Parts: sequence; structure tokens; C-alpha cells
Amino acid sequence: MTLPEILGSALAKIRALPSFLWKFEAGLKGAQCARDVIFLGRPLISCCKGSKMVFSSGVRVHSALRSNPMGCFQPAVLRTMTPGARLEFGKNVGLSAAVIVAGNSIVIGEGTIIGAGAMILDNDFHAPGKEWDWRVDYQSNSRPIQIGRGVFIGSRAIILKGVTIGDRAVIGAGSVVSRDVPAGAIAVGNPAVNKPGKK
Repeated sequence: MTLPEILGSALAKIRALPSFLWKFEAGLKGAQCARDVIFLGRPLISCCKGSKMVFSSGVRVHSALRSNPMGCFQPAVLRTMTPGARLEFGKNVGLSAAVIVAGNSIVIGEGTIIGAGAMILDNDFHAPGKEWDWRVDYQSNSRPIQIGRGVFIGSRAIILKGVTIGDRAVIGAGSVVSRDVPAGAIAVGNPAVNKPGKK
């Protein structure tokens, strides 16, 4: 290894040192974390009482500015909003500065990576109230999201409620996904359009 590579490796290890603090904090808030989960920077985590948030083995959550080549412009925001809601990260999932909010259920499969600033939202956050008002509502309009194994979700993509994404699908950067994406497909644009993937 060259000197710059050695220094870079040492710096990466130093940045990972506070991870145990953020993992401990996540546990205090009700999240379940495998031993080897790594938080690079402090994420914003909140778990509604009676909900479930699970970080499986090998999950990496990037929130620190320098923890991602594109930079993390904000910490990762991971929330369960209702009793009974669940947010589950499969083995070796990686995410950077993503916003993932479950009012119902969001399950992310093994080996999926989620680009900087992506959003995965299974609810609309609000519903019409009396006359012209809006009320906060995380549950009545929510629909579960299922993301398969080995999916690539590009930076600043948005995955909306009720979507299922199949294994090895690719979601292009900045895409807005409101419909299911089959396994191996590539979805790009706003709204995202499915295109056949490579065989």
C-alpha cells in the first residue's frame, strides 16, 4: 500500500470510532442493531412505541459529510411513525443521507444500496381535515414498501407508498417511483418508467 492509501485507511477507521455511540443511542430509542452495524456520523432515528426498526448484520448508515464520495448534505433520517410500523434493513444494506419513514412497513432486502439523499416514504404524512385544513396522518393512507435484494437506488430518487421493487432492479438518480419495478429492470425518470435490464 502507498502512504496515501495507508493514511486514508487510518482516517476511515478513526471516523468509524464514534459508531458505537450512535448504535447505543439507536438501541435506547428502540432500534435493534446487529453487532457489526456501522453508523458513520450520527443519524436521526426515532421509533414510535410499539413499532419495530431492525438493522441486520453488515448494515452501514452514512450521515457524516465526508463518509460518502458525493458528501452527505444531511444525516440519514430513519423513523417509524405509528405503533405496529416496521422498518427493516436486510444484511449488508448501505445508505447515505437517506430519508426513510415508515407509517406501515418498509422492508429493504439484503445487499441493497441507497444513494445520497434518496427518500423512501410509505405514507403521505397528511390527510384532508375539516374544511381547508390538513391533519397529520401517517397510517390511514400508508401502504407497505418492499425492496428486494441487491437493488441499486440512485441518489435523490424517491420511492413512494405501495411500491414493490424486485431483486437486482436499478432505480436511476432523481427518479420518482410510484409503480412496481420488476426484478432486474431499470426504472428512470419522473414518473419512473420501467425498462428491461441486462440479462
